[in-house]
Amino acid sequence: MLNQFNETVHIRLEQLNPTIGDLKGNKTLILDAIQRAEVDGIELLILTELITCGYPPMDLLERKVFRELCYQLNRDIIQATGDTTVIFGSITENLSGTGRTCYNSAIVASNGEEITRVHKALLPTYDVFDDLRYFEPGTDFEPIVIEGIPFGITVCEDIWFNDNEIQYHIYDVNPAEALAEKGAEVIVNISASPFNKDKPVSRKNMLQKHAARLELPLLYVNQAGAQTELIFDGDSMVFDATGRLQTRSHRFKEDCIDLQLDERTRNPEITSGARPIAEPAKEQVMFEALRLGVKDYLQKSGAANKVVLGLSGGIDSALVCTIAAEALGAENVIAVTMPSQYSSEGSVSDSEKLVHKLGVELLEIPIAPIYDAFKESLSPVFEGTEFNVAEENLQSRSRGDILMAITNKFGYMLLNTSNKSEMAVGYGTLYGDMAGGLGVISDLYKTEVYAMARWLNECYFEKEVIPDAILTKAPSAELRPDQKDSDSLPDYEILDAILESYIEQQQSREQIIRAGLEVETIDRVLRLVDLNEHKRYQAPPGLKVSAKAFGMGRRWPVVQRWTGTEQDLTSELETGRKKR
Repeated sequence: MLNQFNETVHIRLEQLNPTIGDLKGNKTLILDAIQRAEVDGIELLILTELITCGYPPMDLLERKVFRELCYQLNRDIIQATGDTTVIFGSITENLSGTGRTCYNSAIVASNGEEITRVHKALLPTYDVFDDLRYFEPGTDFEPIVIEGIPFGITVCEDIWFNDNEIQYHIYDVNPAEALAEKGAEVIVNISASPFNKDKPVSRKNMLQKHAARLELPLLYVNQAGAQTELIFDGDSMVFDATGRLQTRSHRFKEDCIDLQLDERTRNPEITSGARPIAEPAKEQVMFEALRLGVKDYLQKSGAANKVVLGLSGGIDSALVCTIAAEALGAENVIAVTMPSQYSSEGSVSDSEKLVHKLGVELLEIPIAPIYDAFKESLSPVFEGTEFNVAEENLQSRSRGDILMAITNKFGYMLLNTSNKSEMAVGYGTLYGDMAGGLGVISDLYKTEVYAMARWLNECYFEKEVIPDAILTKAPSAELRPDQKDSDSLPDYEILDAILESYIEQQQSREQIIRAGLEVETIDRVLRLVDLNEHKRYQAPPGLKVSAKAFGMGRRWPVVQRWTGTEQDLTSELETGRKKR
């Protein structure tokens, strides 16, 4: 109910897990949440950004019929409201006749009527975001009085206001500040903010800073669930007017926080949903993110009921197998070991130990007959040449053919096991070990793969599930005699440090050199990254857990000659001066 004085207002922040485009299913989620709130005596229910259509809807918004169905869904939800006032995110129509066709809005409704709507003002266009492609920005900032309290409602980016890990865009409007200046006494933010490994800390610090600076309570509710590459952690939070974090929701699952807001003191009091606010280990939150990413990808896409993966006896496939078993159940995971003449004894025996502990089915299919057939067919063409990468990649593609044949025959989905270090430098075979429907660890560096595997044994399982032999053996593709990754690449600690500086931190060659790393190694690694974009364009979608992942958030041209070094820029300028 609106505009009626109460000593306290009973509020619920509810993070749901919508599916992009599933308007019927999302409607059920929303109406069920409204019904629960009514039964529980909640006076204000706050749901997340674009809860009706899921975020990000991308080019679905270009379809008029999709937009019209969303507008109808808005009307249905509004009509279903009772005494509980509901704030929910959706698209709304731009009727001005100019600009983009719709807004990204927060709709406020009660007793079957729409009270007001607030349009998202700050529309990000960096990393994975493309809001300005579809939405017209909001320009009005007016508080809305609910139960006697003026609330300032903002949508996702509106609250971040120049506070991202890397600042791509400097905004000149601060929506939360504008609302406070107009009399808002509580700031609300409805979000669909994707997870990355630094977000639990950076997001909390950002919200805390804004609450303290404005001297207002801040209620933040965020989408949960995964949508293709993006994983949304929920992690809804409540801050008091001093910026103190009072509670936060569970991560990576649907959850709610109930609180009472004292109208006189403006202090929120948590009534249910109080959670420990200590930060867990990064390995824990990344594992929980990937587990949800795999689960939701299969469930929401309907791609398959079971998954298959190649199990090499190495750390990457061992970790993917473990994540898949935890996400889907061991009975829904089929691992395939495919030894060759170059495989070590442990490639099979270590795989057997792992699947025994996980309860996963293991198939053993040697690749020798397929590989030999390839070589025989190609012998007239390859005659007189030395064994090289062509024969190595034939082995990888033989394994890829086996795995894809199994998925096709039984309707399974292949999980890709490439890590970010390999993806970055092109240490993988197109149509071989780069095949798959989903890249599970494609945003984990090799050092992070090891760290997560150790965390799983020590903290999650509290016993050795991933065999110690897998954790301690030297990484190898096993495509030629006595092969080791270190034959072709720097040590992973060095490689990953260079890659993180270049990709996530977007540092130049000269900045990386100043960190004290070897110039020759840096140049080699940066060149490998730039030369292998064509491979990444053909890779499966990968679950994003970093601030800058390969995929939809990194739009790098395949055909280009810029190397990204200050040295090159100086050389070009000097050449230009000489020509003049």
